[in-house]
Amino acid sequence: MTTPRTVSSAASPRGRLGHQAGTPTGARLKVLLVEDDDADTFLVRELLAEAAAPVELTVATSVREARERVAGVDCVLLDLGLPDAQGLDALRQVLGFVNRPAVCVLTGHHDEHLGIAAVAEGAQDYLVKGQVDGVLLARALRYAVERKRADENAGRLREVELRQAESARLERGLLPQPLMDTDDVRVTSFYRPGRRRGLIGGDFFDVVQVAPDRVHFMIGDVCGHGVDEAALGVELRVAWRALVLAGVPDDAVLPAVEQVLMSERRQPEIFATVATVRLDLTAHRATVRLAGHPPPLLLADGKVGPIPAPSGRLLGIVPKPAPPYELELGAGDWSLLMYTDGLIEGRTGDCDDRLEVDGLNRLVRDGAAKMDLTSLPAWLVERAEAANGGPLADDVAILLLTQDGAR
Repeated sequence: MTTPRTVSSAASPRGRLGHQAGTPTGARLKVLLVEDDDADTFLVRELLAEAAAPVELTVATSVREARERVAGVDCVLLDLGLPDAQGLDALRQVLGFVNRPAVCVLTGHHDEHLGIAAVAEGAQDYLVKGQVDGVLLARALRYAVERKRADENAGRLREVELRQAESARLERGLLPQPLMDTDDVRVTSFYRPGRRRGLIGGDFFDVVQVAPDRVHFMIGDVCGHGVDEAALGVELRVAWRALVLAGVPDDAVLPAVEQVLMSERRQPEIFATVATVRLDLTAHRATVRLAGHPPPLLLADGKVGPIPAPSGRLLGIVPKPAPPYELELGAGDWSLLMYTDGLIEGRTGDCDDRLEVDGLNRLVRDGAAKMDLTSLPAWLVERAEAANGGPLADDVAILLLTQDGAR
């Protein structure tokens, strides 16, 4: 809690301060004095002038007039006894239409309790009339401005901390630990928010094993960015996991997930893309379903290429779903790369061309020949960012499924 200034202004400021009175430094403050008493207005002007304070003073005689003149000021110096508002009501009205400026209130000698209450209501400081000289007045105004800025910075920092905490909670929902215990397939996952902004977007993935020889994989993307899209992505992922664990027939899973999307989305134009893979370990077969999502890439026999599965519809759009695609994998070494479109939408070099699936295919072929595949997802993102000339604009999620035939 601040305390009132205690130096009396009854004596002449010039006689007491001269021109060595600690003139404040820095940019000139723009101050709006809201005061209807001409004598008090004159005194404030004289105090600031005698202290050579770098203050540009504008005067309003009522709250209504202050509303019209507040634009561009750094601080409002507010008397609590005005023709159209009295006491804390005057402060509340002013706080209702000021945003950036600090507010410092003026009280009478017998109304000091109002100054304390004003600070509790949101003012940055208070001054008691007759108990302040020019230097202290100028200093109080500048301190009020700096305190307002500090409060705003603290508020922004707190907001960032809350968003980070919220993002962390959503991330746990979007990017769960794989629910599998087989050693026959190794899963490497990767996630990076768009522009590394630290905010979760709408990308999500999941891995669920439902039998010793059968594992389901899913990756998806809700259009848009932000908390709402992330929350919707969590709902879709959880719905998919619940449906798969409940043994719902594969052809019915994505239509059910789409029902969740359409009932939970906040706007009718929100859609999602999804790619799923059901892996039958004993039969060495993968069943791929795409709902408007980029096709996974298959790495096998020294070759890399997109799986030619039909693209299907976007979830949330009317057309019928595409049929599943059966892929024979064989008992040897192979890998499947599932990814969201943020990885392939970055630009390539100096031209406006996008990386697209063909460009990613070339990157995967290059990377697979020179490194352990567990390092491939992070390497792909680094190369895509290098070609883009900076961080990718969209979120990126990657699932890499690998079978070592020798094992």
